[in-house]
Order: sequence, then structure tokens, then C-alpha cells
Amino acid sequence: MTENIPPGFARHFRKSPVTDPWEPLYSRCDGDIFCLGLRIAKSHCNARGMLHGGVISALADNALGISCVLQAENMSALTINLSTDFLSTGMQGEWLEVRAEPSKVGRTIAFAGAEILSNDTLIARASGIFKMIASGKT
Repeated sequence: MTENIPPGFARHFRKSPVTDPWEPLYSRCDGDIFCLGLRIAKSHCNARGMLHGGVISALADNALGISCVLQAENMSALTINLSTDFLSTGMQGEWLEVRAEPSKVGRTIAFAGAEILSNDTLIARASGIFKMIASGKT
């Protein structure tokens, strides 16, 4: 179902067992900014009906890492550190968007930051440090 999906978003190209229950996920690239989005559903919410912080953190981690990988050729990213500051909350039915941008991508370490918005309102910020490794290595 693609109704009410903002322009430029397509089904997310990367699948993961962690995010499979939250499908459908959408993504787009705006220059160096990698965006990951979804329509907040009941399965994304806590018992109070608000978007769960764990969902925010997991999606931020995903988007931050991908933003770094897109700047490096044949590399993968492993999370060294993830920091998330929660400013507000999202609610069921709203459009959640993680806008991640790498600040430095080196041969072995990368840094990135993200803004997380619900219906265009900033609800969280995240930053990550990633170990860059050749694709196919663990």
C-alpha cells in the first residue's frame, strides 16, 4: 500500500529480519541525505499508543549506517556507538521520517547524524559512529 507516501519515496531496498515486522518501509536519497520512512502503525507503538523509542532508535541506526555505506565503495558499517535524544513523540497514522547524513566517512571509521520527524515535527535526534569494513566481512 503506497497511499499517503511522500513524493520520492520507494519501497526500501534493504531487508532485515529486525525491520521485517515493521514493513512497509520506504527510502529515498536527497544528495548526501538518506531518508528512511514509514507510516506509524499500531505495531510501532507502545502501550500508551505513542511511537516506541526502540523503533526510533533501530530505524535511526539503520539509516545512519546506510548513509555512510552509500558514501563508501564496497563497504559495510558496524555500529560502534549510537546516541538518541528524544524530544517529542509520534502517533499512529503519522508519517515518520529519519533523515540521516554522514559527516565524515573514512577508511575505517564513519560518523553520521540524523533528524527524526513525525509529520514534519522534529521528535528526536540521533548520531552514530560506525566501523567501516569491506563488504562480505564480519
